[in-house]
Amino acid sequence: MSEDETVDDPKSGSLMSHLFELRDRVLRMVISILVIFVCLFYWANDIYTYLAVPLTSHLPEGSSMIAIDVASPFLTPFKLVLMLSVFLSMPVILYQFWAFVAPGLYSKEKRIAGPLLVSSILLFYLGMAFAYYAVFPLVFGFFTSVGPEMVAITTDIGRYLDFVLALFFGFGLAFEVPIATIILVAIGVTTPTKLAEKRPYIIVGAFIIGMFLTPPDVISQVLLAVPMWVLFEAGVIASAMIFKDRLEAEAAAASEEDASDDADDSQLSEEEMDAELDRIDEMEDGDSKTP
Repeated sequence: MSEDETVDDPKSGSLMSHLFELRDRVLRMVISILVIFVCLFYWANDIYTYLAVPLTSHLPEGSSMIAIDVASPFLTPFKLVLMLSVFLSMPVILYQFWAFVAPGLYSKEKRIAGPLLVSSILLFYLGMAFAYYAVFPLVFGFFTSVGPEMVAITTDIGRYLDFVLALFFGFGLAFEVPIATIILVAIGVTTPTKLAEKRPYIIVGAFIIGMFLTPPDVISQVLLAVPMWVLFEAGVIASAMIFKDRLEAEAAAASEEDASDDADDSQLSEEEMDAELDRIDEMEDGDSKTP
């Protein structure tokens, strides 16, 4: 295809315009991450110190964290600030995705997707805050108290960062359960009633997911599974309230269809009716012939 044909083709022009728009929005995401990174990098060591408080507050007196690799004192705070920049840029990143796909959505879908987008961001941050302020003190307090007395606890800063990032991601993702529940109900995959009936399986699944999303310790797994279950219940209640009118209409339509099917089943066909009349006539003839 020649260049003139490409320009004259409306489909090709539309595709190129979408690609240019996607490029611009991705560029805005990257810029937002870089701006936050530049602003925070000066305090990288202070940020890491604050992140390590749940562990260092439980270390024995005289103990400290260590750096095994030569470049760890620089690369570990650098990695922390970069990941923090991505987390803090999440509203901008999700908004850019939303602005890109919003023109292709119906008005009803936009009304639902907007609040879900904001809620997903807040729930992800809430999950991270729950991990830092509620889970970390319990986990590190337990770990530092069960070791043998002759073992000196000197955690590597890189491994500690990987551990807490895994927990942050796991809890942030787990706190999206209500959003996932509402989306499943919104697209018609299931209903709140059906979800409530599967509650035992959901509880077991929460513990299995907690096993995969958290480090191999029972405390963090339980502390992740229980909030997931509670948030699942919240999602069921919220979806039942949000889609109350639609669910009631679907239930009424289903009951009317069942009643219509029962009425059809109760009615005899024309052949069955004729056969029944013939049987009644034969019985009456037999009774009249009996002396």
